[in-house]
Amino acid sequence: MRTIIQRVKYASVTIDEKIKSKIEKGLLVLIGIEDIDTDDDIEYLASKISMLRIFDDEHGVMNKSVMDIDGEILVVSQFTLFASTKKGNRPSYIRASKGDFAIPMYEKFCQNISKKIGKEIGTGEFGADMKVELLNDGPVTIIMDSKNKDL
Repeated sequence: MRTIIQRVKYASVTIDEKIKSKIEKGLLVLIGIEDIDTDDDIEYLASKISMLRIFDDEHGVMNKSVMDIDGEILVVSQFTLFASTKKGNRPSYIRASKGDFAIPMYEKFCQNISKKIGKEIGTGEFGADMKVELLNDGPVTIIMDSKNKDL
């Protein structure tokens, strides 16, 4: 499971010209799922993301989590996070899970992170043509991969 976490002033997801979800200050989480992912990957990433101290404290030091600032989270599925560009110029998405596996994993991840921060989160719609708008704050962008914890 691979994520890109962006600290945002605001973010939204629009599908068919209608806003599905929007948040104010918080985190936009793009998530890619592959068939080898398990509930352990969900737990690891949901825990790390909810506790990630990337918001400024009163001294301007990144020392507060999204929960500490009562921020919001928007989670958007993005199969392209598992693009392979090893051969040629057209990315391969063979490692990205298909909907029958990925949708339940995406939903579990969303439920898990919502439970951890104690509030509802915003979501996209798996497989939809989504327009994601955001104002990256900082900018602060962090990559996390449950299979490569060194990132």
